[in-house]
Amino acid sequence: MTEAAALPGQPRGGVISGRATARASCVLAPNPSAMTLDGTNTWIVAEPDSGLAVVIDPGPLDESHLRTVIDTAERAGQRVALTLLTHGHPDHADGAARFAELTGTSVRALDPALRLGDEGLEAGDVITTGGLELRVVPTPGHTADSLSFHLPADGAVLTGDTILGRGTTVVAHPDGRLGDYLDSLRRLRSLTVDDGVSTVLPGHGPVLNDAQGAVEFYLAHRAHRLAQVETAVEAGHRTPAEIVASVYADVDRSLWPAAELSVRAQLDYLEEHGLI
Repeated sequence: MTEAAALPGQPRGGVISGRATARASCVLAPNPSAMTLDGTNTWIVAEPDSGLAVVIDPGPLDESHLRTVIDTAERAGQRVALTLLTHGHPDHADGAARFAELTGTSVRALDPALRLGDEGLEAGDVITTGGLELRVVPTPGHTADSLSFHLPADGAVLTGDTILGRGTTVVAHPDGRLGDYLDSLRRLRSLTVDDGVSTVLPGHGPVLNDAQGAVEFYLAHRAHRLAQVETAVEAGHRTPAEIVASVYADVDRSLWPAAELSVRAQLDYLEEHGLI
């Protein structure tokens, strides 16, 4: 998911695995890579005095990881009562069906193809399992089905891959669209300005304590990259691969295929707005 090594906001040092806020704990999946950073963050969210927990993004289909998530909830005196997905990428969602089987829970997601049960997720939905309040925030752009979850009691937002704890995220063309992504970042910024959100609980990487700083970093990064792509086109670079080699020369080459997806999304955006 990442394109750059710069750190948005003010991250806590090191990999998050364990309690992050009064209501949210992370179990790190064993799937580290250049694209997933240290691995997928599976989040267990519950009211401190509740016996019911919500799990967000069970992660890959890894039996040991899924059972560790269940065991972690049970050690806290909680039963997993609901599974939610931020989006359908395999590192977040491939384990969902098996996890639902192990826990007897439904799976709620924006994409009907990912749901198990009668209910999906839509903008404005409020999850109230075990007295917990989670508000569904639409954040398309990384993918068309990307969602975030606002946890107002902790002043936190769970962002999936929309904002990461380290680096920046890919706009996964053609499913992801840059215009949607910029709108989603602005929507998250409004949560930091108007709704007291100060903490980002990301799908990969460490927790960010400066949510507004992270969003501003992402918006500035996107504007900078977009200007670079526009300049590259004006200089005669035509194919996405040529543009990546010019604009992303400072990025690890293992990430260039992902960067090319973002470049394709940037080119679409520039064409739609009559800038190239």
